[in-house]
Amino acid sequence: MSEQTTATTSERGYRKTRRGYVVSDKMQKTVVVEVEDRVKHPLYAKVIRRTTKVKAHDEVETAGVGDLVLIAETRPLSATKRWRVVEVLERAK
Repeated sequence: MSEQTTATTSERGYRKTRRGYVVSDKMQKTVVVEVEDRVKHPLYAKVIRRTTKVKAHDEVETAGVGDLVLIAETRPLSATKRWRVVEVLERAK
């Protein structure tokens, strides 16, 4: 497994974690995080970058646009929000 698919193991069980960049912080207590996944093409073996945008809960509103954040899977918090911000790994310059 790569560093992006490591999981936190505690009493709560298996949780996915991802790293990504914040692309929007215009909502209250919510940030939009762009997560990159690198997959190898099955026939041509070229590594392809696939990006996904997910909404993450940011309770203390610390993350800003351009920040590299660590997000963890959680229970559904709204219709589209299933992740929460664990920590801000790197601030935007």
